[in-house]
Amino acid sequence: MKSAILPEVGVEPELRAELESLLRDGESLAGFIEDSVRSAVAYRRAEAEFHARGEAAWQAYSRTGVAHPAGEVIGEMRQRLESRRKQLGVAQAKAR
Repeated sequence: MKSAILPEVGVEPELRAELESLLRDGESLAGFIEDSVRSAVAYRRAEAEFHARGEAAWQAYSRTGVAHPAGEVIGEMRQRLESRRKQLGVAQAKAR
């Protein structure tokens, strides 16, 4: 597959200098930018999916009027978390 080129992005010289000073050994500016873009794309995808699930839940509530108390939902999530921690052998976190 042929690689595509992203558009050039103009930045202030101070920002570029700061970025270059923070690059890790063997890391290139182009590699850093590619990693950053990939992370941003993954974040935006997850964000869009989250909003879509929220909208679907709202539409279901609007149609049915059925809702679940927050305490019930949070309790179920805690049970799932603790079950998964047990599977992984992770110690239980302190309650807040």
